[in-house]
Amino acid sequence: MTSKERVLAACRHEQPDRVPLQVYLTPEIRAALQAHFGDRDILEALGVDLRHVGAPYTAERGPGPGLPGRADSYDIFGTGYTNKHYEGGTYPEATELPFADMDSVDEVEAYPWPDPDDYDYSALRERAEALGEYAVVFGGAGIPDIVNGVSRARGMERVLVDIMTNDPVGIAIIDHRVEHYYEHCRRALEAAGGAIDILALGEDCGDQRGRLFPPQAFDDFFVPRIKPFIDLAHEHGCLAMLHSCGDTHEIMPTFVEMGLDILDAMQPEPAGMDPATIKR
Repeated sequence: MTSKERVLAACRHEQPDRVPLQVYLTPEIRAALQAHFGDRDILEALGVDLRHVGAPYTAERGPGPGLPGRADSYDIFGTGYTNKHYEGGTYPEATELPFADMDSVDEVEAYPWPDPDDYDYSALRERAEALGEYAVVFGGAGIPDIVNGVSRARGMERVLVDIMTNDPVGIAIIDHRVEHYYEHCRRALEAAGGAIDILALGEDCGDQRGRLFPPQAFDDFFVPRIKPFIDLAHEHGCLAMLHSCGDTHEIMPTFVEMGLDILDAMQPEPAGMDPATIKR
């Protein structure tokens, strides 16, 4: 079996020749693996079956209005990140938060939001077709990534309160992010001309002890914002894959109702996430 055949067979609930593999690597782990494997491609050496393609963001990245501009790097929304050094490695942490003090919808609407035009989609189809033996993935865990993504720009506690109280300012911020990424994905899938196998999405719905939100809150708030991405994938002949950390077993029936094809990943540590039990 090729990697593509292996992944697609598993998603059809057919028995492949082996379990398909996906991997996420921190820079430190990647460097250690590269030192171990030498000149060999890490993904090839590990037998990873998925390959990712993207559309580069071409606009300038910089601090949001009013931020000091002293961070080490900035994302497309103007959030600043400072590299923090720990025993296990170096990680960028959000230190300049452009939405932290926003308290009116007018401020949200006036913000210089990124534009889906600011990506280069021109080579997407060619790159995807060149990876034809693999399951080709577009997107990632940061799309739409409501809780984590917006928290980095507004603060975790405030975002959780925004969601649970339906705060109009917080919801406006969230919906700008969701709408940006939906249009970005739509343009990318159109540009790829059917060469993408999987649209990858992300939303951390659980922690080590259980779900982050009550089922009704997930149904009312998250489903209307995530399901359109799943529908978009299916409209373009793709599978939809959602990354979520933590314990999600209580909302897995909702994932099925939404049409989700792949849950990435099955984090086994929480009590409700035994893979064998869930597979049965």
